[in-house]
Amino acid sequence: MRWDNLKLEAEAESRLPGYREAVIRTFDAPEALDTRFYEVYAKSAINKVPAASRMPFRYTINPYRGCTHSCKFCFARPTHVYLGWNAGRDFEREIVVKVNVPEVLRAELRKPSWKREHIAMGTNTDPYQWCESKYRLMPGIWEAMRDFRNPCSVLTKSPLLLRDLELMKEIAAVTDIHANLSIPTLDEKPWRASEPHTPHPRKRIEAVAELNRAGIPTGVLIAPLMPGINDSPKQVEAILQACADAGATSIGGIALHLRGEVRQVFMDWLRSYRPDLVERYEELYARGAYVSREESDRIQRLLRSAKRDPETRLGVRSMRGVCEPTEKPGSSGARRVVQESLF
Repeated sequence: MRWDNLKLEAEAESRLPGYREAVIRTFDAPEALDTRFYEVYAKSAINKVPAASRMPFRYTINPYRGCTHSCKFCFARPTHVYLGWNAGRDFEREIVVKVNVPEVLRAELRKPSWKREHIAMGTNTDPYQWCESKYRLMPGIWEAMRDFRNPCSVLTKSPLLLRDLELMKEIAAVTDIHANLSIPTLDEKPWRASEPHTPHPRKRIEAVAELNRAGIPTGVLIAPLMPGINDSPKQVEAILQACADAGATSIGGIALHLRGEVRQVFMDWLRSYRPDLVERYEELYARGAYVSREESDRIQRLLRSAKRDPETRLGVRSMRGVCEPTEKPGSSGARRVVQESLF
């Protein structure tokens, strides 16, 4: 691969746990300054989700590890620790790119043992983060899904997925496909502070509308809802109405949880962004990664009771107890349950 705006670091090779040698690339683009991309060859594309996770799907694909979106609450941050990196800056600036995922996926879908089960994408890190505009791994993945008529879904924070809309429509003609956009808030201040490198939430709402107009069932995941930051009735009312106006097929919402290394990253950010909330969060999460049942119920009631036009009212799903897997380097299956998810 060659692009005018990239630099190859002395054609050097570096080893990552679980992978063969990695070629390191950097880009001159403003979105990628101070970021390194490690091109690796994955042994497998499809990850099996542990049965104990209670997920409504059993298989996932994650073409990237690490994410330049830099969301302060991202549950996937601890996966970088498996690679010898930290869950803070390294997760945002040391990105693993599985350059052979489309080819490996085709080989796996071709196996007689594969039963065309649903495959979910975007369940760990975003498949449409900035570098997807350069590496273009998703078109090859979608083409494989289409050619093997394999049911699939995607969760993302980026309207970049509209680039692949024609492929998604081709999949919809032969099998089941659906999408979800993650949109925690429409308010400028908390969005810019907590999701500093994500596309504007209004652009995501527009993507929901366009996908549904094109016949791709698309919902919204309002997550995480962070006490005192994006969970006021007015804020929730605004995003629920926007979802309804966009024709969202479903809405899911979950409370923030702080597992493992995510807790430190988030709390460090909170001390600078909203020091007045630090004591409240220390109390809310004093017993562990999750808020109390009372707080979780409050959030679900907030989602259900928001006043909207009855003609555009949507069903709001409770997300409690639905868990998201993470992936250890080089593994063919997920090893831990660490996150709630819409799918």
